[in-house]
Amino acid sequence: MARAARRVGRQAQGPGLRLVLFGAALLAACANPGDPPGGPPDTAPPAIVTVRPESGAVVPDWKDDAVIQFDEVIDEMGGARGGGNGAGIAGLARQVILSPVHGDVAVSWGRTRIRVKPKEGWKAGRVYHLELLPGIVDLRRNILKKGQLVVFSTGPAIPQATVTGNAIQWVEQRSMVGALIEAVPLPDSVGYLTVADSAGRFHLDALPPGRYVVYATVDQNNNRRRDRREAYDSAAVTLDSLASVTLFAFVHDTMGPRLRTGTVVDSTTVRLEFTQALGAPLDTAQVHVLQLPDSTPVIVAAALTPPQYDSVTAAARKAAKPDSTRPDTTPAGGAPVAAAQRAPAAPGAPPASVDTSELHGLLAQRPVPFDKAVLRFATPLQPETRYVIRVRGAVNLNGATGDGQVVVLTPKPPAPAKSDSTPTPPRPTPPRK
Repeated sequence: MARAARRVGRQAQGPGLRLVLFGAALLAACANPGDPPGGPPDTAPPAIVTVRPESGAVVPDWKDDAVIQFDEVIDEMGGARGGGNGAGIAGLARQVILSPVHGDVAVSWGRTRIRVKPKEGWKAGRVYHLELLPGIVDLRRNILKKGQLVVFSTGPAIPQATVTGNAIQWVEQRSMVGALIEAVPLPDSVGYLTVADSAGRFHLDALPPGRYVVYATVDQNNNRRRDRREAYDSAAVTLDSLASVTLFAFVHDTMGPRLRTGTVVDSTTVRLEFTQALGAPLDTAQVHVLQLPDSTPVIVAAALTPPQYDSVTAAARKAAKPDSTRPDTTPAGGAPVAAAQRAPAAPGAPPASVDTSELHGLLAQRPVPFDKAVLRFATPLQPETRYVIRVRGAVNLNGATGDGQVVVLTPKPPAPAKSDSTPTPPRPTPPRK
């Protein structure tokens, strides 16, 4: 009897439980931002309806937030998910740049709008740039692919000067995609900001005339500041109406280059690798080689850059095979093919089909930096022998010098090929019939 009562109780709970599950499913369906059944799919990205203050406005007493109003609800994360190592700007704030400001900028989400305000407050007599970067998304993941710049003033008239240019990673020989660009008016320490496009180009409008220092930085941690180990370059410009500059970014290391490794290429050649790129080729006077264990000096005939060594070896191969019909693919003058032409494209870099002639022309303005050098010796090195190689005064790209040494061991000579001296047995004479 008790068993029957428990069975009835369970049956009585069944419809209620099904009702709860149905209600939960209904709430989940209502929360789903997808398109309603039967209607056309929404593929249009969010559009900017209004901006306050308007671009070009002069608002001397502005105290409120700057507001960007959209035509629909936008994603609170702004399409920028995963925000890096935690030290940088995350969420919707990654899509907004306000400059020039000292300190942080408050960026808040309000469903269909973005509110922006500097933590220091709006300063009188300043021209502000509020830039919305591409990447804002709606709840259906439609992406706004074009940004917008809003320029307004809290005092002076909107200026008209412009600085443009290209940002290049000098050592890597490629464009600085998404580089942080700063135009800092002298003698101030805070400037106008923007980011370079997918080809490393940048454009800053509506700047007051005057003297500027323009920076391009590989902002690895996305904190919109130049940090100690981040590659950058700078140039001073006098801005009247229009100025253009090309920046070759590299890591500025106050410690000079140090020897990392030495590799024996053959009996007269050793390749050296340094901890950073060299700003000038090595000279034989900077290199001292001693044969161990008695420290006998060894004469260094030449210290070559990798392109020079490639040119020398290519010429030697060509001289050794004068009748070869194989075409010589070495570039004229022994210059190496630029790394931008032969290295795989970096993430976010323009595809190979894009015209890169502009980049190649800019890269040709400066020599390719190398972190290697090749030593050629007047006489062959002894096999199975240790040599200590010392380099003094190696110079990096920003002029810092460093010393260092490595020890290399020459390999044993290859064993001579064994000749088969076993006499060939005579062929048997067939029997006579």
